[in-house]
Amino acid sequence: MSAVMESQQPAPAEESLDERICEHLVARGRLKEADLARARRLLEESGDGNLVPLLTRLGLVSEREMGESLADVLGLPLLAAKDCPETPPPNVQMSVRFLKQYHVVPIAETETGVTLLMADPAETYPLQALALASGKSIEPKVGLPSEIDDLIERYYGQGRSAMGTIVENLSDEATRSEDDIEHLRDLASEAPVIRLVNLVIQRAVEQRASDIHVEPFENRLKVRYRVDGVLLEVESPPAASTAAVISRIKIMAKLNIAERRLPQDGRIMIRVQGKELDLRVSTVPTSWGESVVMRILDRESIVFDFHTLGFTDEFLPQFMKVLELPHGILLVTGPTGSGKTTTLYTALSRLNTPDVKIITVEDPVEYQIEGINQIQAKPQIGLDFSHALRSIVRQDPDIIMIGEMRDLETAKIAIQSALTGHLVLSTLHTNNAAGAVTRMLDMGVEDYLLTSTVNGVLAQRLVRRLESTHAERYDALPEVVEEFGLRRYQPNGKIQLYKPVASPLTSSGYLGRTTIMEFLVMSDPIRRLVMQHADMGKIEEQARSEGMRTMYEDGLVKSLAGTTTIEEVLRVTSEN
Repeated sequence: MSAVMESQQPAPAEESLDERICEHLVARGRLKEADLARARRLLEESGDGNLVPLLTRLGLVSEREMGESLADVLGLPLLAAKDCPETPPPNVQMSVRFLKQYHVVPIAETETGVTLLMADPAETYPLQALALASGKSIEPKVGLPSEIDDLIERYYGQGRSAMGTIVENLSDEATRSEDDIEHLRDLASEAPVIRLVNLVIQRAVEQRASDIHVEPFENRLKVRYRVDGVLLEVESPPAASTAAVISRIKIMAKLNIAERRLPQDGRIMIRVQGKELDLRVSTVPTSWGESVVMRILDRESIVFDFHTLGFTDEFLPQFMKVLELPHGILLVTGPTGSGKTTTLYTALSRLNTPDVKIITVEDPVEYQIEGINQIQAKPQIGLDFSHALRSIVRQDPDIIMIGEMRDLETAKIAIQSALTGHLVLSTLHTNNAAGAVTRMLDMGVEDYLLTSTVNGVLAQRLVRRLESTHAERYDALPEVVEEFGLRRYQPNGKIQLYKPVASPLTSSGYLGRTTIMEFLVMSDPIRRLVMQHADMGKIEEQARSEGMRTMYEDGLVKSLAGTTTIEEVLRVTSEN
């Protein structure tokens, strides 16, 4: 009876804590006012439970965001499972059922105290119970519920991870024949398979991945996440579940699970950890089954801001000068995954005013921007870039954005639009800015049309950004200064560079990415070189003599500023 009374006493504090956490989440932009109001209504209708756990259950707030807010509000540290000891404290004996019920796990012990990892440190009963059982003071720390469950399993169970636990629940049917499509559909609809795929996606979001790669091989199913541009292999489901897992993804993307001989493309709209995600799904047949790649687009976290992208105060004015010209073509070039589309969306957001009509043709439409007419190309029904562009011109736009100049016909219509007074933005797949000019000539565009329409070419790459609070500064060796010519960018003083150091936010020392870029402005001397069909090297040499800084040089400047490292710059560029 006393235990019941003790557990009931902190209820008013719990309610006030709930409110403080909600205010903290809203203030940090992690919870929308409308979502909070919806959760309150559901709580009133159900008449039981607390508001904070409901927010997580509804997917309005991620487990990690809730943990961070709880730690901030209570003034306690948030501890990750990877930073906990490999084994539990030997002298602390608690029932595993009790630990699982209250989502707590002891992780360390001294002569006078025990450190307790808790999902909810405001819950006083587990603190009192452990203090009574151990006869020591208790130091609470905040942990994520899923990580605490994994720790309990690791310490007191069979060492299984969350994925291992789900896999054990897979039916034996998952290992049987894959030829029966209806049977495969049933397998993909089983709860363990659904949880397995959801866990793969959830972990990708937690690790800030941009892509999920699911690749079948002879004896295993490999899952890899692309985090900040680098692929990392993670815990994978067993090979026996390959057919069920891939079929589940195809069902979510509304693809034909019976068709395994041809590539397919689809889309998944899903809410994970409080975020509205758009997953672009691509499947291709390989020797051992279908390889699946899911590109994760987080519409809520994207920020269309030039400085956030990596445009410096020195660089931005000359880019804006070309962007604000009333007509002509502005090209953005780079390989797949170099941020070209995000740069174009940022440019369109800057140009998007009530007195301007903007139409885009994209494949696919990645982000919806209010006030801009966005057309999804559908080549399978004949609506490709060139056909869409012919119709667009009759819509009387001021600005046109073409997802990519893929062929001569598209390029010609774009040039015609620029000649008739439109501003055209588009992308090309080339390695540098000067290469875009020669690529268009190779496509068959007439040199005189090229010189009279193209205003500028921006080439870019993405490099990993240092986590600034833990990055370590060091004195550059004289050999390094000489090899990279760093004195060009810092004539005086000691030259210092930076290296990544693991932090609570990221084990790699890098957090997010930034852009390194070069911008070629079509000047009269460069136009003369284009008319002479000069090679890429001469065009770039002329642009550099007019003040263009190459991507490699821009990367060196940003490594001196502590934004990234020289190793990152060398990874994505080569010295010209």
